[in-house]
Amino acid sequence: MALVKAEDIGNQIEGINNLPLLKQVGLMVALAATIALGVAIVLWAKTPNYKMLYGNLSDQEMLEISSSLDQAGIRYDINANSSSIMVESGRIHDARMRLASSGLPKGSGNGYELLDKEQGFGTSQFIETARYQRAIEGELSKTIASVNNIQSARVHLAIPKQSAFVRNRKSASASVMLNLYQGRMLNTEQASSIAHLVASSVPALEMEDVTVVDQNGRLLSQPGAGTEIGQSSTQFEYRQKLEEYYIRRIEEILEPIVGVGKSKAQVMADLDFTVTEQTHESFNPDLPSIRSEQTLEEENQSAAAKGGVPGALTNQPPGAGFIGADGANQGGTGSSNNSRRTVRNYELDRTVSHTKHQTGKIKRISAAIVIDNKLAEDGTSTPLTDEEMVQINSLVKEAIGFNVARGDSVNVINAPFQLAVAEEPLPETSLLDQPWLWDVGKQLVGLLVVLLLIFGVLKPVLKSLAEKGAAASVPMTPVQGGEQLAFDGQQGALPGPGSEPSYEQTLEAAKSVAQQEPQRVASVVKEWVAKDGG
Repeated sequence: MALVKAEDIGNQIEGINNLPLLKQVGLMVALAATIALGVAIVLWAKTPNYKMLYGNLSDQEMLEISSSLDQAGIRYDINANSSSIMVESGRIHDARMRLASSGLPKGSGNGYELLDKEQGFGTSQFIETARYQRAIEGELSKTIASVNNIQSARVHLAIPKQSAFVRNRKSASASVMLNLYQGRMLNTEQASSIAHLVASSVPALEMEDVTVVDQNGRLLSQPGAGTEIGQSSTQFEYRQKLEEYYIRRIEEILEPIVGVGKSKAQVMADLDFTVTEQTHESFNPDLPSIRSEQTLEEENQSAAAKGGVPGALTNQPPGAGFIGADGANQGGTGSSNNSRRTVRNYELDRTVSHTKHQTGKIKRISAAIVIDNKLAEDGTSTPLTDEEMVQINSLVKEAIGFNVARGDSVNVINAPFQLAVAEEPLPETSLLDQPWLWDVGKQLVGLLVVLLLIFGVLKPVLKSLAEKGAAASVPMTPVQGGEQLAFDGQQGALPGPGSEPSYEQTLEAAKSVAQQEPQRVASVVKEWVAKDGG
């Protein structure tokens, strides 16, 4: 069945031709606008809903991401104003997983590439220093962003200008801003590793001077790690980890016996964090050794002077003597003195030992364990026997390294566990939150608007034009001496044969024809005048 008859098309064209020029132009513009609006609505209904995948991307990253999306067959749209990529709302998670497997986006930032750019002839030393510092910040940002759970990072370095005077020197500092993925967190160890990384990359920068925060403003680093508060926090974490270690050992050894979830353990460790240093010095008198020795020998020989009154005869030299058989001087008199002295210093065997006792030494361990009753096949629970309790007690002691001299204690009891309250199921996702609902709704709205334009605008206009064209194609002839006018299809037309029209009907029909077709009426009147005049 044809949608539009050829006769109707001709009548519509005839109706348009009979309209004034301004009305024809307005009608054509209205029809064109209606058709354009319908086409736009159809295209809008076919276009899927887009959501932003990533924003603030560089040109290189946008090129790499778009290439990866093309290979995956995912439709996307690029917003040049915000440097972002939009993808279909139903495939946004698929797109992110695929890009994550390819290591995209890699994160933007200028590192040492800034140093590759050509510098002007008149570049000052200040600009060169600032560019070098910016390059270091960019490299650190890219390195930190490569850590898991971190989407992007920014590093700010505060490096003061060093002075030639030692007293006026200031230490450098740094701050790190981390943008974590949604739902991800960094623990204290990861934040400390980032602080160590930054401190090791910048000269004269200490770890305590590095501040690490996330996008929510939470402080992740520990600026007071060297203070007493920082040490207490570290000691508490060490104690907590040690207790968790013992709890895990106890539960792992009891699970094969009592079952999974049938035992609960808690351990309290008393640790000694006192720092003690001891120096011990001991001597061994049985092993003396000579440390130093000094020997002094003296020998003195002299002759006796003659006695008497001092004078010329007294001061005469002694007479000549002779040498006897023993080789001694027999002729004169004299004396000889010999002495020998020795000083020895002895050193005893000495031992000096310096001992630094370990911190965090375990002073005492207390463990408390609760065992659930045994569950029989018929669903009844029975308590454990005394023999089983003794075996479990022995296993727990062996697991924690029980030491009687240290004062350790272990307490194991058997008690029925309370049944856990069943958790309420999560509410189902609302129909309005379904991504496909908006696509279907958009298509339905577009279809309704198009149907409204067709049946509410185009069809009435075309029908009116067809009626006007059909009325114009029927000639108007005088009937019964020209008192009545016949017009086929016109409202107010005269009744058909066999019925006598009234005067009011005839008058209304004539008025209607005169208003709608003045030219036809004028031609009919002219014919009447010509006939009457003839």
